[in-house]
Amino acid sequence: MNNAVVIGAGLGGLQCAYILAKNGLSVTVLEQDSHIGGCLQTFRRGNTLFDTGFHYVGGLREGESLYPLFRYFNLLDLPWQALDEDCFDEVVIGDKRFAFANGHERFAATLAEAFPEEHLSLKRYADFLKSVGEHVYDVFLSRNSTGSFATSLFAQSAYDYLIDTFHNPLLRQVISGTSLKMELSRDTLPLYVFAQINNSFIQSAWRLKGGGSLIAERLASDIRSMGGEVRTDCPVVAIEEKSGCAAGVRLKDGDFVSADVVIADVHPQEAMRLMANCASLRKVYRQRIQSLEDTIGMFTVNIRLKPGMVPYENRNIFVHKHDADLWLPNDGRRGSVMVSFYPNFDAIDLLTPMCWSEVARWADKPAGRRGEDYVAFKNETVEQCLQLVENRLPYLRDAIDGVYTSSPLTYRRYTRTHEGSVYGIRKDWHSPMTTVLTPKTTIPNVMLTGQNLNLHGLLGVSMTSVITAAEIIGLDTLRRQIFNC
Repeated sequence: MNNAVVIGAGLGGLQCAYILAKNGLSVTVLEQDSHIGGCLQTFRRGNTLFDTGFHYVGGLREGESLYPLFRYFNLLDLPWQALDEDCFDEVVIGDKRFAFANGHERFAATLAEAFPEEHLSLKRYADFLKSVGEHVYDVFLSRNSTGSFATSLFAQSAYDYLIDTFHNPLLRQVISGTSLKMELSRDTLPLYVFAQINNSFIQSAWRLKGGGSLIAERLASDIRSMGGEVRTDCPVVAIEEKSGCAAGVRLKDGDFVSADVVIADVHPQEAMRLMANCASLRKVYRQRIQSLEDTIGMFTVNIRLKPGMVPYENRNIFVHKHDADLWLPNDGRRGSVMVSFYPNFDAIDLLTPMCWSEVARWADKPAGRRGEDYVAFKNETVEQCLQLVENRLPYLRDAIDGVYTSSPLTYRRYTRTHEGSVYGIRKDWHSPMTTVLTPKTTIPNVMLTGQNLNLHGLLGVSMTSVITAAEIIGLDTLRRQIFNC
């Protein structure tokens, strides 16, 4: 194989293209938008730069979860800024504040100051997270890991684990309080998803000066330097088949790009649409993919600040109503907000979960023409977020110089995520073999990648990119390249 086409220039697509180009394949990345990056995109309002979906990342120090992958992808020398190790995340519940510290021992000891009766449980929890982190790359180091999800932590309930581990209900809320970076569903969330994501941030936590687009731009630049091509404004309308395999992709303008292998960094249901006329796409596989449910969306308030009026805090703040149950389904009431500061001090983001059902009535209307009721809905949501954080940030209202918003409708439009989901397909601990996807499709040379397969976030997507590329390059080759073993 010497000709690969990657559909989508999100993180997963760019990383797969990087790996293939590094291994001598001729790679073409086709992005339908005018900008690469997917949820890593940044945008400007005036002179202020905002992130679309990226806010912070964990595990970037040597020996930690993300380090070997970002070393391989040449991303370690970007302008990363470590968050406050004594309090990289702050959880506010009602009028009480709790600090999350970096390092497993310090994390447990810090919370034990507020919950001394739970100090042993906190130590066991921290040790468990550390163990999950130490085994995070078993999938790359073992030939026999495929198919192990049913007996792994993917097949255990995160909610049940917390109930069994901690007696104090407030501590359970605090432990869950930084988890706006995943969907907290007591009925479905696997323990592995909860543990791996939280562990990486407890290892270390980082912001990126200049925004997430720096990651996408570096990957694209390196792909081009290795002979690959990254093209924007190139929407793919179909994957075409010949003799039981994909022959290439058809573009909206009618052009055909031939390929020995196709990687789709799109929602799997979108991939099924692109393969609609492929006879080798088995009906039962298509039905399985189409039956999968998506996680919740997000509403973001991007705030441009007046100079010098908001003190920068080198942490994230997660504010929750005192009576909020973080594991109950979102019902449209704003009970939780994440506060994210920008390292250049001129902006701040407020993020709150939002169901697709809250915006579905405007789904068929074009952006900018959804009517006064949609504008009123967004304004009301902004006010709810401001009210929720005003006790913690009493100076924020007076410091606002401009407000910009995005909803699940925005995510769907710019990142093509299904129903504006921010965490991809919902993983279910009851049925991990169904909801955790492999890169392979029923067409031999068509692969999937991205946040919908295994885990979301930079760590999850990076791991999935390697799993996808290993189907083409070979596991032993990538293991040697990434881990020098």
